[in-house]
Amino acid sequence: MGLREAMLMVAQLMALSARTAPKGLGQDYVGTRVLSGEELSRLADEMERFGRERGKVNFDRDADNVRRSDAVLLISLTENKPLGLNCGACGYSRCEDLQSHEGPEFPGPLCAWRLLDVGIALGSAVKTASLFNADNRIMYRVGTVARQMGLLQGPIVVGIPISATGKNIYFDRPVK
Repeated sequence: MGLREAMLMVAQLMALSARTAPKGLGQDYVGTRVLSGEELSRLADEMERFGRERGKVNFDRDADNVRRSDAVLLISLTENKPLGLNCGACGYSRCEDLQSHEGPEFPGPLCAWRLLDVGIALGSAVKTASLFNADNRIMYRVGTVARQMGLLQGPIVVGIPISATGKNIYFDRPVK
């Protein structure tokens, strides 16, 4: 097995960790998808285009990271179905009143507890990457464009690129 194949296996194990992470009321509204090969180039190209067309900084920098990665794990909230606690954390007193509307990159507001489920899944995934010494970084810009491209459905998508090189490519990055 070569290094790229090993890293693809690590990405799949990261997806497994996200899938089995604890979730509110035991209800699963977390989705995953592993990208590799030519999909990374397409995603990087779209990230550059998105940043350029919208005048948003660092989409090109993060696109370079994606291009140099071995794989990317996408994690999403598959559906904004409130937990039913009527806690007000989303800004509404009753869960049934929560109405999301599309924002510039993602819809909102979202159920805070469902977002915590995504956060726990992200933490579980990067823990697994760390166990296998795979360099990684959680990146919102990756998820923004992956969602726009339809690579993973849901109101929020986050990306975790992974790499195995002599120096972690996700840190000491210049701000452009």
